[in-house]
Amino acid sequence: MSIAIEILSWIFLVLGSLFSIIGGIGIVRLPEFFSRMHAGGVTDTLGATFLVVGLLFQAGFTLVAVKLSMILLFLLITSPTSCHALAKSAISEGLKPALDNADHASKTKAADRDLSEGA
Repeated sequence: MSIAIEILSWIFLVLGSLFSIIGGIGIVRLPEFFSRMHAGGVTDTLGATFLVVGLLFQAGFTLVAVKLSMILLFLLITSPTSCHALAKSAISEGLKPALDNADHASKTKAADRDLSEGA
């Protein structure tokens, strides 16, 4: 494998890892459900894409590359679809996006109270 392909592969692998880590931090740090879902969904798709592209450069033109391409196609279809389904489900259950910080605190308390009463 040439050194240029090796370097390009590692650049994609590191970028994918960074996007995945940033997405994980976003899920923990963001204030409400829809923000967290957005952080997880976007960075998951982008991070996984970069990781698989990096692995494709490592694999070369082999059967492994074909399998990785199929995995990438599956991820590019299912990740946004699952985020959309999750958001639609949350909205149909009455969860509204927090548009204001003052609004967010009262809604979070109310949602926590509803969850504790239902459990």
